[in-house]
Amino acid sequence: MSSEQDQLHIVFLPFMAPGHMIPTMDMARLFATRKIKSTIVTTPANANYFAETIQIHSQKDGLEIDLLTIKFQYDDAGLPKGCENADSLTSPEMFSRFFKAIDLLQQPFADLLQKCQPNCLVADHFIHWANSVAIEFGIPCLTFHGSSYFSQCITYNLLQYEPHKNLLYDSDTFVVPGDLPHKIKFTKSELSPYDKKEGPNFLLELMDKVRDAVKACNGVIMNSYYELEPAYAGYYARVMGMKHWHIGPFSLYFNRGGDNEAFRRVKKSSVDVNECTRWLDEKEPDSVIYVCLGSMSNVSDAQLYEIAISLEALGQNFILVVRNEDTKEWVPQGFEARIEGRGLIIRGWAPQQIILDHRGVGGFVTHCGWNSILEGVVSGVPMVTWPFHAEQFYNEKLVTDVLKMGVPVGSKKWVPRVGSHNITIGNKEILNAMAKILIGEEAQDMKRRAKECKEMARLAISEGGSSYSHLSALIEELKAHKSRSMSLIK
Repeated sequence: MSSEQDQLHIVFLPFMAPGHMIPTMDMARLFATRKIKSTIVTTPANANYFAETIQIHSQKDGLEIDLLTIKFQYDDAGLPKGCENADSLTSPEMFSRFFKAIDLLQQPFADLLQKCQPNCLVADHFIHWANSVAIEFGIPCLTFHGSSYFSQCITYNLLQYEPHKNLLYDSDTFVVPGDLPHKIKFTKSELSPYDKKEGPNFLLELMDKVRDAVKACNGVIMNSYYELEPAYAGYYARVMGMKHWHIGPFSLYFNRGGDNEAFRRVKKSSVDVNECTRWLDEKEPDSVIYVCLGSMSNVSDAQLYEIAISLEALGQNFILVVRNEDTKEWVPQGFEARIEGRGLIIRGWAPQQIILDHRGVGGFVTHCGWNSILEGVVSGVPMVTWPFHAEQFYNEKLVTDVLKMGVPVGSKKWVPRVGSHNITIGNKEILNAMAKILIGEEAQDMKRRAKECKEMARLAISEGGSSYSHLSALIEELKAHKSRSMSLIK
């Protein structure tokens, strides 16, 4: 272990939502494996998401990771007590209050940095004020983008050229302008409101602050690897002018088994990890389709019913993940008896990484969140893409049009994270998409490409690989910055 004076110290500030905290935990562990002191800062109600994993890896691997908390002022922001995570928000009004509470963290966070004196701050891109705090302390601020290069390039060009303005109808199709490496088509209805400069004022103002903060920071860390989207990593640097380091996939650096699931098990599941593995062990290779549409997607009872009907008609083994709060009214009469032995329903948080890595799984129906896309990619599993919100429609195009390792289910309209909507995709469309990734020559081609992406990911994180080398270069740059700062002090 280096002496405390020589050791580099990085503070990580994640956005409080599972899809952002999981990669931040993995990223902190990754830096800690390079003998860098890593400190994660979060709020009291979110501390449990990190504590068990930190304890396991401190004891097992000797990793130096600290966990510090700052009070989340939910009461001052008008939120219910304990509402400190985005997955507990149930209305648009709560979203605006949640971001107000995040803004109220700025001064307490600055006070905390004064005490721990790190050499670098890595903050989620939604924490737009982080760069200002870093400047105050004379340390570099790196933005963490929990999405793909591809989606960032798409967003940039949509904002630059506003192609949707010339369209009469939401169903009209256009090609994204800006000389992208591929011809990417969208309908207006697939675009997020803030990329169309529409929606609540607080969201538009927030996204403006986020974009300005990213431009002003010292660089961007991406949970991706060069070989997955090389043309878009280049476009990101050349056209958007952003300094960046692709150092992912984060989770692939670690044992993809029991201990690595400690973080994910904070959310309770109806199935034990070992029980799930035993069930999969009984299945033939590539015979199971895994269906999980994310913890924050609006999936109605009517939609779950259509999914159930399609899974029964498919005749393949399956695992279906539904949220704890979903009722049982969606279950078709006699369904559970008819699928006994070949179907497993998980309520709550699923051990997704373990499931996807299992030899029995041959397909993945996903909401196209970036974490899930990466987990599908590094497991070498073809995907049915079913986007809902955020940048998920953009990630879908990467999987289906660029990587060509998946097929769309037919989702065509961006919907908000909270609130109801009346969009239901029928069981015939779902069945057709699932069959395409499991059966026939097209399915074999997708599986071959998926396996190639999986192998490239493993090479990327190996010594000398693209992600391994980018991480080494970033660490050397941070060490050089620290040395220059120390010489100025002397």
